[in-house]
Amino acid sequence: MSAPQPIDGAALLDEVERFHRRFNVFPTDAAYVAVALWDAHAHLLDCFDSTPRLAFLSPEPGSGKSRALEIVDTLVPQPMTAVNASAAALFRAVSGPNGRPTILFDEIDTIFGPKAGDNEELRGFLNAGHRRTGVTYRCIGDGGNQTVQAFPSYCAVAVAGLGSLPDTIMTRSVIIRMRRKGLNETVEPYRARIHEAEGNRLRDRLAQWTEQVRAQVADTWPDMPDGVTDRPADVWEPLLAVADAAGGEWPERARNACVTLVKASRANDKGSLGIRLLTDLRDHVLVGIDRLPTVAILDRLNALDDAPWADLGGKPLDNRRLSRMLAEYMTADNEPISSRNIKTGGSVLKGYYTADLWDAWARYCPPPPESPLPPLPGTENVA
Repeated sequence: MSAPQPIDGAALLDEVERFHRRFNVFPTDAAYVAVALWDAHAHLLDCFDSTPRLAFLSPEPGSGKSRALEIVDTLVPQPMTAVNASAAALFRAVSGPNGRPTILFDEIDTIFGPKAGDNEELRGFLNAGHRRTGVTYRCIGDGGNQTVQAFPSYCAVAVAGLGSLPDTIMTRSVIIRMRRKGLNETVEPYRARIHEAEGNRLRDRLAQWTEQVRAQVADTWPDMPDGVTDRPADVWEPLLAVADAAGGEWPERARNACVTLVKASRANDKGSLGIRLLTDLRDHVLVGIDRLPTVAILDRLNALDDAPWADLGGKPLDNRRLSRMLAEYMTADNEPISSRNIKTGGSVLKGYYTADLWDAWARYCPPPPESPLPPLPGTENVA
């Protein structure tokens, strides 16, 4: 029996991208590139140390998120559509005898949205399944005969929902910020009875091609674009490996898409509340000065537009919470950041020194604005 003819990976990925473009309006060309590569990487999970989550997110309904998942469904191996699925159901499906599914989780905001509670068990499953070594531990058996068993959690996951996701999932994801179609944007109506079969034929060809390049992909460590390190590099490594295996224009297009989407994710990432506090202190409060009394810091933080400080659970940021939040970070001398005495006029007030914050700023905050704001009036240092 003759060996199957080699498949042109670049041409095949071109077809996958065109298939998405027929039915999906993504915000950028980079998004089409990333999603096509993600579809292909789902056929090669055992070649990678980790798998990025694919997240279609939007601020409003009717933005094409569910349709995007529908198209992905036709292109990935063993798709499993999950809406309001429990963590127990998911990890049993992943470790079941029928092989590893690709989980497509629609309406993820019902799990992690503001009215949904914590869902730590499901969050733990999604986090653990990002890594090939990821497992979920559960007790099985009855009464005193229970034993702890490790269930494999590693699988490809695509989600769609309103708003945002927990930071631990966002940082493991390729984020596609969906939006409603503009008046000049049109797509072909999707008819499952017709188009599902077309997508499945592409899926079968993806399976054949990925089998041909499996050994190549498993032994490759793709070069990352400048500035893409740490968690973003983990996210994009499988996608760039697929692009390199495909060849043609895909290696360059993939790296351009990587830079575009990583930059966008950083622009949208405000970090934790603690990092937001540190950043606002650096960029808006302690600009051009080396110390400031706590009362003045609170006044300026609570007056900032587009900031959370004036309404934290119905109350403005106060001295006690400011102290508690900053104490979680360390000075350059590895001491918790804390208030110190500041002489002002004829009195001594408690406040914070810029020197105590520099190390935390350097370690946790995004790069400062290119054009720093001028010092706020009335913040002159008083010895």
